[in-house]
Amino acid sequence: MRKLEQIYTDDFLPHRARTVYIYLHDRSDKEGKSWPALGTIAKDLALSKSTVKRAIEDLKAAGYLKTEQRWRRNGGKSSLLFELLK
Repeated sequence: MRKLEQIYTDDFLPHRARTVYIYLHDRSDKEGKSWPALGTIAKDLALSKSTVKRAIEDLKAAGYLKTEQRWRRNGGKSSLLFELLK
């Protein structure tokens, strides 16, 4: 089953998680990786930043997503790296 078909048939995922997954899928490279900022995702989807964070946690718990913190050269945090797993 392709990635997007699977997300639609998972009855245990909240709507917010499906929405964020589709957003990340549409912006991912060939390896399923993308790195938009949480604020960008929230703005583009007209969701609050906290809702986006909850959706990301839902996706991680269900095995759809892995995140990795990225860092700037000066040691400051950068956007998360999102990797789609399913």
